[in-house]
Amino acid sequence: MKFKYYEHGTCRGDVELDGDAVRVSMRGGANAAEDAFSFAEVMPLYKAFSLCRREARTRETLLPDGRVYEEYRNARDGRKSVTIWAIVSGEPTLDLAIDDETGELRAVFHTAKSGTAVLAQEGWEGVTPVALWNDGLLPQAVPVRRRGTEFVAMRDGTRLATEIWLPASGGPKYPAVLMRTPYGRLADGKRMTYLAERGYALIAQDVRGRDDSEGEFLPSVNEAPDGSDTLDWLASQSWCDGSVGMIGGSYLGSVQWQAASTGHPALKAIVSQVTAGGPFVDVPRPGGAFCAGLLPWIFMMSEKSAAKGKMSRDDWPELLASRPLCAIPEKALGTAPAFWDEYMKHPDYDEFWRRCDWASRAGNIDVPALMISGWYDDDGMGTLQAWEMNASRGRKNQRLILGPWRHSYNTSRSIHGVRFGPDALRYDLDILALRWFERFLKGADNGVESPVAQYYSVGENAWKESPSWPPGDSRPVPVYLRGAGRANGSSGDGALSSIPPESEPCDEYFYDPDDPAPQLIDMAENEMAVPGNYRDAESRADILVYTSVPLEEPFEIAGNVTAVLYASSDAPDTDWLVRLTDVDPDGNSIRLADRVIQARYRDSWSEPKLLAPGEIVRYDLRLPHVANVFLKGHRIRVHVTSSAANLIFPNPNTGGDIFTETRAQVARQRVFHNKGAESRVLLPVRGSGRLPL
Repeated sequence: MKFKYYEHGTCRGDVELDGDAVRVSMRGGANAAEDAFSFAEVMPLYKAFSLCRREARTRETLLPDGRVYEEYRNARDGRKSVTIWAIVSGEPTLDLAIDDETGELRAVFHTAKSGTAVLAQEGWEGVTPVALWNDGLLPQAVPVRRRGTEFVAMRDGTRLATEIWLPASGGPKYPAVLMRTPYGRLADGKRMTYLAERGYALIAQDVRGRDDSEGEFLPSVNEAPDGSDTLDWLASQSWCDGSVGMIGGSYLGSVQWQAASTGHPALKAIVSQVTAGGPFVDVPRPGGAFCAGLLPWIFMMSEKSAAKGKMSRDDWPELLASRPLCAIPEKALGTAPAFWDEYMKHPDYDEFWRRCDWASRAGNIDVPALMISGWYDDDGMGTLQAWEMNASRGRKNQRLILGPWRHSYNTSRSIHGVRFGPDALRYDLDILALRWFERFLKGADNGVESPVAQYYSVGENAWKESPSWPPGDSRPVPVYLRGAGRANGSSGDGALSSIPPESEPCDEYFYDPDDPAPQLIDMAENEMAVPGNYRDAESRADILVYTSVPLEEPFEIAGNVTAVLYASSDAPDTDWLVRLTDVDPDGNSIRLADRVIQARYRDSWSEPKLLAPGEIVRYDLRLPHVANVFLKGHRIRVHVTSSAANLIFPNPNTGGDIFTETRAQVARQRVFHNKGAESRVLLPVRGSGRLPL
């Protein structure tokens, strides 16, 4: 079987599959084959699928290796007709296009963060995502030439290694797209050279202290001035027309906002993907706690070039339990990164953290931004922070896409056993990025700024559109924590009600830092917000569980979840965590969102205040955004606890410096729900109907 191989709508080569033999002939510009396809897997996959499908009598096909395919949709191109079978559980995410007439394999698709790759038999491209590139609004692809490496001097003389790719069309000047990365400019840049093919100068730069760049790497500290200096240099180049965009995800997303926070006039558009947020809103200090789940990344970044092998260890539980915290990297690696030592020196929000915090310069930020994130993105608070920052200032040309994705977005339709259906992946994100730059760097009138918001509603598993986020008909509705004082664990009497409490006894538990409640994540995976099933964890006495009655009809929320907690502790400092879950009729309790706050930072990140023993304190927590339909028969559930092992380091409850503290004490925790101290969660309810509780 002979196929054409396409990346970003452009044919990169030919692939011939003959039994177990694979013959590949790639042309210039191919760079994602190792990420997108194991070509040798395609024929065995097709054979296994064909055999299992003949035996199956449903729209779902289970393969022997556990992968699940679901009949997705029909696609036609003239007389050619195929049925797309989408993989809804398992890896890798190879979708199959099967000829409706002959049953022959006509194409295979793969989605990745950088875009979509396709294997298609010649003449069958019209039934694949390749057809999306032929809408007449996008420039035709041209060859690319790599100009080479330049070392660009920053204002303090530090030189940053900068790679340049230009269209080979011979044009005198081009708009430019800049990527600034700590993970290797060549690897990250090559994945995006399709932008150079479509008429842009593509620039990839190692940030300060990484790979071939000079200086010391202090995450986020120097990215605003270095970004501005790079934009100065870039806009002045003979091959640049003075208009610059930026693109990238995670750290590569945050550097865009850092550059935008300088108000640089050359920056005309950004494509911000799963961006990291401010240091006390997002990592490394979410809610003031210290993020234990960041350790794999810290270990990976302990060398000048990313050492991904250091993320996989078999001693994570022992390391996370080691004290003091400040000594963990040296114990594990023999040395500590310089930025770890800096983190240890700054327990409170100060000038060091302000330099890391692009939101502290929000007034300077006014740039068209396409933002992409997911409900299970551990940097989801960063995207929420950016969106609300711009919305509150009336910034124009902002667009938001929120999918059922983890930090490694648009790469899977299932996460930790939770399936989201065939629509969960999109084949058009690379096209949208290109169209965004066409609109704001070249002035194309392509309407890409609309719709303002597209989001995936979990539960009903469907994409929705809205002229705003949250949707205009979404309103915060309080759900009160209720009970008779025995809400410990899922077998307790904790309840959720739309009726506020009058006089009810408080709930109580003991939080032991040496036995923290779990956050269900895999440390080596470096994903900290996945939708784990907390059914078993909820049996713990140190998790207060409040559950609604089974719903008599579907109930939809879309927007931002907030919590108001009235609580006391006999410790001078402690943590509080609120988690929202969706409980199905079988008792599976799937995480939707959660948020932690360290008590000493309840009023201010920069001016901590310890607790008075037994003092009832109000805590306001902002959970990440969410869109979910609680189906008929499901229940809404809220957890309150004081720890999340693997996500945050347990608060020792002593009131001392958590980085150097070696001792811990058990804290007696109380949560109140009575008149004047109505602990509650505000759900973003859609529509005008009453809360069915």
